[in-house]
Amino acid sequence: MAEPLADPTGGSALPDTGTVARVVIDSPLPQLDHLFDYAIPEKLRGSVVPGVRVKVPLRSANRVAAAYVVEVVDTSDFGGALTPLEEVVSDVPVLTPEVWSLARRLSERSAGGASDILRLAIPSRQVRVEKAWKARKLEASKQAHVAEPADAGAQPGTVADVDVAAQPEADGDPEVALQPGAHADVDVATQPDADVDITEATQSEGELHGLIAVSGYRDTVWQTVAAGGRLALDAIPSPRETATGAPIGSWARTLAELAHNTVMSGRTAVLLTPDYRDQDQLEAALADLLPPEQISRVDARQSNAERYASFLDLLDDRPRAIVGNRSAIYAPSARLGLIALWDDGDHLYREPLAPYVHARDAALVRQEESGSALVILSHGRSVETERLVQMGWLTAESPKPLVAPRVIQTARQDQPDAASGAARIPSTAWRIAREALETGPVLVQVARPGYAPAVACANCSHLARCRECHGPLGVTRAGATPACTVCGALAVNWQCDTCEHKLFKLVTRGSGRTAEELGKAFPGHTVIVSDGERNVRTIERRASLVVATRGAEPLVPGGYAAVLLLDGERMLAAESLSIAEDCLRWWSNAAALAAPRAPVVLTGVAGTLGTALANWDQSGFARQELDDRRALRFPPAVRVVALTGTAESVDRAIDDVRSEHELPPGAVLGPTPHEKEQVRAVIRTDYALAQRLAKSLRASVVRAATSRRRPPAAKGGYRPAPTLKVHFDDPEIFQ
Repeated sequence: MAEPLADPTGGSALPDTGTVARVVIDSPLPQLDHLFDYAIPEKLRGSVVPGVRVKVPLRSANRVAAAYVVEVVDTSDFGGALTPLEEVVSDVPVLTPEVWSLARRLSERSAGGASDILRLAIPSRQVRVEKAWKARKLEASKQAHVAEPADAGAQPGTVADVDVAAQPEADGDPEVALQPGAHADVDVATQPDADVDITEATQSEGELHGLIAVSGYRDTVWQTVAAGGRLALDAIPSPRETATGAPIGSWARTLAELAHNTVMSGRTAVLLTPDYRDQDQLEAALADLLPPEQISRVDARQSNAERYASFLDLLDDRPRAIVGNRSAIYAPSARLGLIALWDDGDHLYREPLAPYVHARDAALVRQEESGSALVILSHGRSVETERLVQMGWLTAESPKPLVAPRVIQTARQDQPDAASGAARIPSTAWRIAREALETGPVLVQVARPGYAPAVACANCSHLARCRECHGPLGVTRAGATPACTVCGALAVNWQCDTCEHKLFKLVTRGSGRTAEELGKAFPGHTVIVSDGERNVRTIERRASLVVATRGAEPLVPGGYAAVLLLDGERMLAAESLSIAEDCLRWWSNAAALAAPRAPVVLTGVAGTLGTALANWDQSGFARQELDDRRALRFPPAVRVVALTGTAESVDRAIDDVRSEHELPPGAVLGPTPHEKEQVRAVIRTDYALAQRLAKSLRASVVRAATSRRRPPAAKGGYRPAPTLKVHFDDPEIFQ
């Protein structure tokens, strides 16, 4: 039941009309994470509608808080006096019912607050932008009213409004004989491999609506999407170009074609990418198929004014393609037809703010609520996606015919001598790079940016540490004095703590040092470095060496003449539960940048991981990885939740959970010492129990926030904030 707030002025119980606004307060305090009932004053009636921003008084300290109206009702469950609303901040309904429902479900799933998610979903208000938007809406309404007699047969926002003839066609792509929704009765979960026949009547409808084929896949891919199905789609690992000659990945064209068909069907597509590089590719692919007014961009690179303008533009019901990063999953859409994620295993999809909802999880919940289609597209299938495939929740589809890069494993080749086999760049890789430079650029992927990210004692080989903060020392350029990579202090008069030696040696090679060595080995060729400090997005197709860190590889028209994947063993040495699948995903994405049949050389990695890349069997590796995690009860086979806080608060939360739920032996790990005199405990739970567990833990967080704390020690002091935090699916637990 929504909590009522008593009117401190002693006003009447309810206004004459009995109109009550139920609002969600924009506050991080867990005790305020529910609906509150407020009376709507006479002067505000008619302007208080669901979704608008309002100001509401709080009973403590005469404060006023920002809030959103969730619903307007005639009566309240509370029989006493209700506090009236303070004011309506804006009459624009920015909180749509679907976004509120999504925020509420996700917060309950993760033991968090709905207002925390709404802060991600709804940009801060920009008054000038809002006024300009309202003026444009008013002018458009007037023009539509004048033109209404002439266009009485057309309905705004329908497919009939779209000028199909004006849409650019894909080069060589035939139009598909498909009718959206014609096969809505097909159960894609139980018939993943069924081919649906296309009738002549459907063909004519498909041509009328301007639908196009999804290049490289069977017709069942679009049929499943049109029927609101869910797909785990293996991407085509090859480069291609847009109509303007801009290089993109084939995956971008695939998503653009699916989005085009969705928009032509009169519905909206939400397309998520992990970073701006991928987003630029997708926008370029969409520009070939849709006019600019049907492509909306939502991402963190926009200014506050730009983001709010884009958000307001999404509040109408026009079909469009919405492109953005992880927060775009919360973009409002009245008629959602498709949700698509590219490369869902990328860590950038992890939300760093409470309640830490992964974009993939948000997409799964939103797809279930909206009935739209869901497509997860990648070169390297994540373990989480593989679990959904095995459950039958997602239907796996691969390109037809199958396309795979030509991968060469140097670890499985006979080397002329032991030194060549142990070298960072084996002789086979040198030979392939030299031959490839005769026809085009060569990509060299390295593990780390910088010159020498780490140095060691030249005598005992112990890693060199800073004397100030004990951080690792590194070298930024050739001949530079080593400096701390944490605090920046120069290592002047450094002495080894172990053997008291005073000389360094370089033990790692970053992108800068690799470029220096390759420049000496291949004189006369241009060496280009692309990493976190140097942003290179595209290069010309000419003989050059491109040294790039993972994820920063530039695009080249036609693809690279060869790709060298270095430092594989160093990448795998990172302490992370997902490091093996991450490496496979990084290597797969780099291999997909190679020209058709161009060699992709993987150095120093053998075993099942190297074999998976060589055979282009990422799904098989994901299955094996998932089996191993099931045996160990590691995520995603189970859900894990981290409890951090004082020892007293964590112990009490665990006791509350055990009193309400029957946990199996070994479900609770810890508590163990954490940072800042706190402790951390980990609870492993099956998915069936996770929802109830989240509810119990949320109650523990509220109790910790509202319990009486130690009063201020002196005048002007303050009560310390509660420290109990709950983090479901924390990726750092097993690192």
